[in-house]
Amino acid sequence: MSEINPAFVLQEVKKVSFESRPVPQLRDDYHVRVHIEQTGICGSDVHYWQRGRIGDFILKSPIILGHESSGTVVEVGNKVKNVIVGDRVAIEPGVPCRHCDYCRSGMYNLCEDTIFAATPPWDGTLQKYYVVAGDYTYPIPDHMSMEDGALVEPVAVAVQICKVANLKGGQTVLVFGCGPIGILCQAVAKAYGASKVIGVDISEARAKFAKEFAADDVYIPKRDDSGPTDPVEAARALGEKILETYELDGADIVLECTGVESCIQAGIFAAKRGGTFVQAGMGKENVVFPITTACIRALTIKGSIRYQSGCYPEAIKLVASGKVNPRRLITHRFKFEEAEEAFEIVKKAEENTLKVVIQGVKA
Repeated sequence: MSEINPAFVLQEVKKVSFESRPVPQLRDDYHVRVHIEQTGICGSDVHYWQRGRIGDFILKSPIILGHESSGTVVEVGNKVKNVIVGDRVAIEPGVPCRHCDYCRSGMYNLCEDTIFAATPPWDGTLQKYYVVAGDYTYPIPDHMSMEDGALVEPVAVAVQICKVANLKGGQTVLVFGCGPIGILCQAVAKAYGASKVIGVDISEARAKFAKEFAADDVYIPKRDDSGPTDPVEAARALGEKILETYELDGADIVLECTGVESCIQAGIFAAKRGGTFVQAGMGKENVVFPITTACIRALTIKGSIRYQSGCYPEAIKLVASGKVNPRRLITHRFKFEEAEEAFEIVKKAEENTLKVVIQGVKA
């Protein structure tokens, strides 16, 4: 094909550039080619850009960034049945092997052979065209914008976190963090019937937005120089203060979406006996964990990563119904040619920045 395929490429740690890549070809009859229309920037994209690795995923060669995307199908393989040329779709960015026990059970987020966009060594979606398995593209209704379609991805992450927590109606949910994932977890929890959803964040601006978006209230920790000097005891005091403020004997479910050590600890101390604690935020690889409290309270401790079978369709339903409106999180919009500037905005992590999206290369 004579057409060019502009791409935003991470060459090495802290070095990005624009390239004209070949237009990607269908890998087989089950794949589709999508013209990317919108892409949201995720913290993991910035992590690879600045540090070159997340856990065992290490940048060893250039990759195209981006994985929160929507677009228009422009080519389909002969055996694709769920979409046709012209369909507007949300793209699920991780395609697993389909054959291992994890995949066969629906827990394909644990598949070791997943091809996940913008996770080394695989290219991501910040290019004009992206090729993906057809059944990992999902048509979106006409009233959903392409920005909505791109942000189905973080909504699906929140759906997975709430499913891991086995969240039920009538429960009290405490969410540490009012960044995009924390806020979306609060919204999904409310959509699933939680009776009280409380956020925790040090940012007054983010707390204000979270309350307007979905949370029943947001607790803003205040500096207390008269409190315990031991970090763990300070975290215990924070957890107990949250419970005292809301007259709770503990939260049924704690969703930790910051990865901050003190928040992890406070979340354990704030959990109800027999409650569930889900770790979704990623910060330091190793933290001091109040294991004795977790044992004494018989807590169920779980980790959450990506999403599994059913999460993407569920996320689209939540967005299409208006129960979750991720577009409201968008604080900055950039053209494709401004992608590096967009990444710089996310890197600064200012409290007035929630979601940053990049418009695709025009047809």
